[in-house]
Amino acid sequence: MSNFSVLPPWLVIDPLLQGWLQEDIGRGDRTTQSLLSENAREGQAEWIAKAPGIIAGLPIAGRVFQLLNEKVSFVAIASEGEYCQQGQVVARIQGSLDALLTGERVALNLAMRLSGIASLTREYVDRIADLSAKFVDTRKTTPGLRILEKYAIQVGGGVNHRMGLDDAVMIKDNHIAVAGGIGAAITQIRARIPYTLTIEVETENLQQVQEALQHKADIIMLDNMSAEMMREAVQMIRLADSSVKIEASGNVTLSTIRAVAETGVDYISSSATITQSKWLDLSMKMGKLSHSPNFSQA
Repeated sequence: MSNFSVLPPWLVIDPLLQGWLQEDIGRGDRTTQSLLSENAREGQAEWIAKAPGIIAGLPIAGRVFQLLNEKVSFVAIASEGEYCQQGQVVARIQGSLDALLTGERVALNLAMRLSGIASLTREYVDRIADLSAKFVDTRKTTPGLRILEKYAIQVGGGVNHRMGLDDAVMIKDNHIAVAGGIGAAITQIRARIPYTLTIEVETENLQQVQEALQHKADIIMLDNMSAEMMREAVQMIRLADSSVKIEASGNVTLSTIRAVAETGVDYISSSATITQSKWLDLSMKMGKLSHSPNFSQA
């Protein structure tokens, strides 16, 4: 499967990783610092998949160790987006033992979380792989982890929706209630936003779909509609303006996503791959200790 995931720049990621390391280390790694003097010994370790799944986040995990000691070598054996079997070695690490031991938990936590998201995303994507609809994420993300969780969605084969409130206009039910209707909301917002931003409107029935079309919404979301109503809405939109993108959302599961895709929508959005994914279990096992280890880069 093609993988078009783009890792955010370290300029953005490093402050997050530093904060999470500070949270875990606190006033010092009492165990490791009591056993070792800083950089006194070197060692090597392997990361092993304890369950089958899609691997995501290994470059980020490697960065965790390198923030602790820039000389640590983290070699990813598995590629981002690769399906790995239980027991498979996915990475090898060498470097100062204090960095390996102190960074272990933060690095593993991130890779396990992101791999779990990528694994469930791949299941959703595979259900509709032969259809034109694309699987899309939402803003239901873990505070502080959004940029990485959305990266994991890409690794799993999904497509990102907006990253934040400033990416695009999305008029939801509460915005419609505040404005007094879809038309009023679109008219007021369009007069105040940069012309480069798209406007998406959440609709719950065919009357709202028609109103969104009349006021030239760029994207129309069909929210919690039955399959029959979605098909009718898709036909209505295609006949009125073939350039309008159509998104379906609400109660999307592995068992329903194919039926939703068959209605002809362009995108299907769901928070499930983030909110319902299980961590992919990974472990780190120390190898032979040495002051100058002969460490394979294979």
